[in-house]
Parts: sequence; C-alpha cells; structure tokens
Amino acid sequence: MTFDELLHGRPLVAILRGVPVARALELARAVWDSGLGVVEVPIQTPEALDCLRALAEAAPPGALVGAGTVRSAEQVERAVAAGARFTVAPGLDLDVVRSSLDAGLPHLPGVATASEVHHALNAGCGWLKAFPAGSLGPGWLREMRGPFPEARFVATGGVDAGNAREYLAAGAGALGVGGAVTREGGLAPLLEVLRAP
Repeated sequence: MTFDELLHGRPLVAILRGVPVARALELARAVWDSGLGVVEVPIQTPEALDCLRALAEAAPPGALVGAGTVRSAEQVERAVAAGARFTVAPGLDLDVVRSSLDAGLPHLPGVATASEVHHALNAGCGWLKAFPAGSLGPGWLREMRGPFPEARFVATGGVDAGNAREYLAAGAGALGVGGAVTREGGLAPLLEVLRAP
C-alpha cells in the first residue's frame, strides 16, 4: 500500500501522542467512522507501543493505524510487530526510509528544507511531512510546489480547525494534527472543517 492509497479521500492524520489506550480507541473510532482520516501513534515509550498494538487489533477493515516518531530501524521492527500499516518520522533518515520500505510499510519523513525534499523524493518517498508546519507556514508549501511539483505534503505541527483550510489551499494533501485532536472537544470542529466542500 502507498500513501496515495492510504490518504485517498482521507485528509487527516490524527496523531495520538501520549494518549491512554481507552481514550485512544475512542478517538481512533471517531476518526475511522468519519471516513476522513487515519491514525498515528508516536512510539516513544513501551506504553505507546501497547497503544499502537491495541488500535491495530481494534481497527475495522479499511481502518488504518501507523507508527509515528520512528527514528531508527529497530523502531521500524517494533512498529511492524505491533501491527502498524505505515511509519512517520520527524525528520529524514535514509536508514529508516529503507527499513520501512523493505518491511512493506510506506514511510512519511519529516522535511523542512528543499534539500530534504529532494533527498526524500530520491529515496522513494512521494509523500512528505512538512514539519513543523506552524513555523514553516502555508507559504512554504506553495513555494516547494514550484521545484517539486510531484511532492505531496502532510502539513504537521500547529494545525487545527482554525487554519486547516489555509494549509489545504496552499497545497497540503493532508494534515497531521495532534494537540487539536487529543484536546477535549477538539476533534469535532476539525472534522467539520474537513467535511466542508
């Protein structure tokens, strides 16, 4: 599976960082039921790996969960064992790219410069995580589309219901959203914005 397939019609990557399993399941089901997104669990702790495993086991057919903050080949192995369907990283590490692709999981590397975009595309990643989007701004996406028209971006970091449309209008193919999703009452307004024509 590729990110073209993973994110087709799904503009939201809901990032469930440090969320207890019961709450993560509740949020994941809301995202899956909306039909508007996939779920990412950053795997920085053993508890997070347990959460990823629980979500992977609970995911209904067609619902997708991946591993985030993957920074080593060893973490790729753990992600695969826990049932991840994709991996996401905060930066570009070619060893992690290779390990993930070799394991059959599409990888979404973090990029913030033209050089990183160039190297990520050459490494076989067609979708890239523009991070931190809040600092880069929507203009960065528009400017990168000039030299790299083939790149697809997931704007991540600092995105919420208030600015989601701005990033999509600037060329983001999807949005990676953490705090605004996990905050009480934050997911519903974001989904409302994404449902709007």
